[in-house]
Amino acid sequence: MTKTGKYHKKDRVTLGMVLIYIGIALLALICLYPFVNVLAYSFSGYNAVLSGRVTFYPIDFTVDAYKEILKRPQLWLAMRTTVIVTLGGTALSLTLTTLAAYALSRKELPGKNFFTAVILFTMYFGGGMIPTFLVVKNLGLYDTLFALFVPQAVNVFNFIVMRTFFRDLPESLEEAARIDGASYLGCLIRIFLPLSVPIIATMALFYAVGYWNTYFDALIYIQDPNKYTLQLRLKGLLTGDELNNSANLEGIGTQVMSQSLKMATVAISTIPILVVYPWLQKYFVKGVMIGSVKG
Repeated sequence: MTKTGKYHKKDRVTLGMVLIYIGIALLALICLYPFVNVLAYSFSGYNAVLSGRVTFYPIDFTVDAYKEILKRPQLWLAMRTTVIVTLGGTALSLTLTTLAAYALSRKELPGKNFFTAVILFTMYFGGGMIPTFLVVKNLGLYDTLFALFVPQAVNVFNFIVMRTFFRDLPESLEEAARIDGASYLGCLIRIFLPLSVPIIATMALFYAVGYWNTYFDALIYIQDPNKYTLQLRLKGLLTGDELNNSANLEGIGTQVMSQSLKMATVAISTIPILVVYPWLQKYFVKGVMIGSVKG
């Protein structure tokens, strides 16, 4: 709208825009409904769950399911394991991916095409589950937390994205630093990493979500129940393996209480990683090269 109070044509809301926004809102509602329904069930009372009246919001609000599930030491052990694997695995993966991507993005590196081809080969061809299991066992990683992030420390897709990012950065930045006597590692730490916060944050989110949701690797490589991940515990709860008579609270039926416990555990295992998304979201759209090169 102009200062005179008149609207330009581009300021007018068209029917097409309204339909687009309505479609986006409906799509968002469809995506959010399962999680909202899980929260509603986890906070609803016995009669509401039994009668199937729970939809978008809790009925007969109660936190009994959360009280019961949080009293279980197995949940806290699984949470600790998942946090350790997520933090340790993300740190290791980011370090290895960044170093490999930076090195193989340099044109002067001898044999960079060969090493890149070898890495890309693993993206399409793998040894299989049994050979990988034997390698993990012979390396002494079986039934240790290292088995959950060392074998898959570098994701090839993330490596390609980061290598492309480093390769597209202006060469003048590195040339100026090299003239001033900086080493390649110095260029990486002082020049490229400060400019790479958005891509590093994105890769960190990708790796963290992957490690947080670790299930199959834990199922194969972990034997000690005290080292189970949160997702493996959740699987046991959803299939009924983790439920026992202690799940009953006073005045609440076993079947309904089991359903509430499942929903509460799903919420507890999902909320922490969801909290990370808004904090890293700003880096997805932030400009990387604004003001980095002038002249």
